[in-house]
Amino acid sequence: MFRRHVLALAALACAFGTAVHAQTGAAASYPTKPIRLIVPFPPGGGTDILARLVGAKLSEAKQWTIVAENKPGAGGTIGIGEAVKGAPTGYELVMGQKDNLVIGPWLYKNLPWDPTRDLTAVAHVAYTPVIIATSANSKFKTLADVVSAAKAKPGSVTYGSPGNGTSIHLAGDLFEKAAGIKLSHIPYKGSNPALVDTLAGNVDLLVSSVPSAIGQIKAGKLRPLAVTSAARSSSLPDVPTVAESGFKDFDVSTWYGVLAPAGTPPEVVKTLNAEINKLLATPEMQAAIQAQGAEARAMGPEEFSALIQKEYGEWKGIVANSGVRIE
Repeated sequence: MFRRHVLALAALACAFGTAVHAQTGAAASYPTKPIRLIVPFPPGGGTDILARLVGAKLSEAKQWTIVAENKPGAGGTIGIGEAVKGAPTGYELVMGQKDNLVIGPWLYKNLPWDPTRDLTAVAHVAYTPVIIATSANSKFKTLADVVSAAKAKPGSVTYGSPGNGTSIHLAGDLFEKAAGIKLSHIPYKGSNPALVDTLAGNVDLLVSSVPSAIGQIKAGKLRPLAVTSAARSSSLPDVPTVAESGFKDFDVSTWYGVLAPAGTPPEVVKTLNAEINKLLATPEMQAAIQAQGAEARAMGPEEFSALIQKEYGEWKGIVANSGVRIE
């Protein structure tokens, strides 16, 4: 009897050791085929720009093949849902962000996934303030001009955003509340269409991530009025914050990061995190991200996961107070 128990334990230990060795070996040889990186927004927006930048730099540094694929719609929640359904092998990734991970679930009824349960945090990539801007030909020269016009005629000033319920839309909503004004929100399917209409003068203001707008700002076609973060953006140091413009303690920003389906092997997550963080530590990558109006910020998987869980809880109340709900 004793001998049978010893043999059984030995067999179990052997099987466990084989499984661990296989997992470690798979991580050591990872990747052996192309990696799909889902982008939950249309081409040209901040999420798309950063996803393709990370993919290109990883491909250069490691000779990996990373294929970015746009899956836009429903404030980015469609692309996240696509990633959740992917195989947890490390070959299905998504560039998530604050909008679709911690805000979308409180906006859309009956989403079939939970960001804290159905996804694995891989690597935080960058954060950025939201920017309030207008066409270079606009009559608005400062944020104070916008407030004055909106107070004189409530609802007369329009602003475009990447969509209902995005953090950018809610940044606009929070600004309205802070300034005691009423603006008319016009949602678009992504930042780029909103940008195009702002440049054409079809909407008065653009509320956008900095990466989506910085190209036209640098080209002199878009006039930045304020950023929504507590401190000025290092990419646009001459642009005042909303707080500096008279609205004390105003602070709204967004962030971006890479995630994988829940159950992705920890060793694969560790490999991905280490390689992405190596890139984020290089002056070249930091400059490339800053050129897009964002700030590189590396995190371990555990820290990034904790950020998602913390903000997921915080934004429940913000969304409820905004009154925004998408069926």
